Amino acid sequence: MSDEKSNKPGTRKDTHYAKLRRAHRDQKAGGAPAFRPRQPVPPGEGPADGLVRLYGLHTVRAALDNPRRKIRKMLVTRNAAERLSIGELAALPFKAELVEPKDIDRVTGSDAVHQGVLIEAEPLKPKRLDALGDTKLVLVLDQVTDPHNVGAILRSAVAFGAGALITTARHSPQESGVLAKSASGALEHIDQIEVKNLADALGQLHEAGFQTIGLDSEGPAELEKTFDGEKIALVLGAEGKGLRQKTRETVTALARLNMPGAIHSLNVSNAAAVSLYAARKFIANSE
Repeated sequence: MSDEKSNKPGTRKDTHYAKLRRAHRDQKAGGAPAFRPRQPVPPGEGPADGLVRLYGLHTVRAALDNPRRKIRKMLVTRNAAERLSIGELAALPFKAELVEPKDIDRVTGSDAVHQGVLIEAEPLKPKRLDALGDTKLVLVLDQVTDPHNVGAILRSAVAFGAGALITTARHSPQESGVLAKSASGALEHIDQIEVKNLADALGQLHEAGFQTIGLDSEGPAELEKTFDGEKIALVLGAEGKGLRQKTRETVTALARLNMPGAIHSLNVSNAAAVSLYAARKFIANSE
């Protein structure tokens, strides 16, 4: 849509700019402004002990559909309830309350994109490494702490059919609304495994037949030329510092993404998506 068209009288854009112009004229005249920008609302108190708050339409829909997720409470607007096809709130197996968007703002803060729905639930319990199952593709994170990045990585992992996300018990983000919103529902669709010692966990993956490949911008070989075997575990390090030395010494191989442009590194979540695509393609061609 062109600017000329969107500024026609009666359009939303025209109304917005008209309010700003009136406010500016009022201020120049010494009067009170006729239009004030919305004041930010800070987050309220945290959830009760042992619970997490999750919000957003995709996040909550996935949680509702996950039989392992124990939901205790819901705040939802009429519009969000319709979009989620919830039906009668009284029929839900947990407490649910119909509210206005501002009521959820008071809980999450106005910066959170809650889309009119919030739940309080028990966090999902991480699984043990020996419960990995028969998957052929897993993702391992070496102290990636940013919940936005971990959420985005979860989304890519589910999209490309990874069977599990393996993280360390320390130096990894806890389940939260920010992480879950970034994952856009993926949190409910993949096994999450916590380990105390990453080097020991990599050793267990080797015993289970996995080739472990550490992503490094200065790796000696291109990722696609490194694949060898039926099972692949991709290992990614934190922003900035990358893989720890012990991790680099333990993985089967170090590899780089082939990037012919002027920039030779990616955000860890983008690197995860690219490497997952390459690994999934190799596994599919090998079957």
